[in-house]
Amino acid sequence: MYQLYIANKNYSSWSLRPWVLLRQLGIEFEECFESFETEDNFEKFRKFSPSGTVPCLVDGDAVVWDSLAIVEYLAEKEAGIWPDNAGARAFARCASAEMHSSFSSLRKICPMNCAITVALSSLNADLARDVSRIDELWQEGLARFGGGFLAGERFTAVDAFYCPVAFRVQSYQLAISPESFAYCQKLLSLPAMKVWDAAAIKESWREEAHEEEAEAAGRVIADRRK
Repeated sequence: MYQLYIANKNYSSWSLRPWVLLRQLGIEFEECFESFETEDNFEKFRKFSPSGTVPCLVDGDAVVWDSLAIVEYLAEKEAGIWPDNAGARAFARCASAEMHSSFSSLRKICPMNCAITVALSSLNADLARDVSRIDELWQEGLARFGGGFLAGERFTAVDAFYCPVAFRVQSYQLAISPESFAYCQKLLSLPAMKVWDAAAIKESWREEAHEEEAEAAGRVIADRRK
């Protein structure tokens, strides 16, 4: 059985991607939870992950320590990871890679914090550009492949890669098109996402750096952990 090492559900957007993919597709795995206990968890995480980061997938002797690499590893062993259609699959891979390597302003200004709602102080040009590009990308996938998910009728890896964005849209009340908002709500309503969210708001531990980043973005108007 696969072992998937993840960190705190309230904060760890990288952990969410392979977790929600495996859970939503019904692929059996063992969740191995490792908390963000200190500001620098490198040595702690190095015990199971060569990069000292999460997520990390262990499959017997195979150790895969990057979210996109985990998806590609799973695609070689499991059905349904990527779309069947070649054109949709190419789009899905490009969109996943773009999420993996881009949108630094969104990550920095709006860190994933599932439990809170924030009234943003402002929307600077870099953040606005990131949100606009994601909105554009979502609209393209929904229109081109017409299935309700980004690359067709089935939830696949590309949707998993944007699940953390759905939590950010909810937490920071980001303005997106009606089509993208409906897709965002669809992701948030997935059974796997509901399980993740319920666990996230039950976590009692607070990671100060994540909390401070969220508070710097604006005024916290709700915290479901309370």
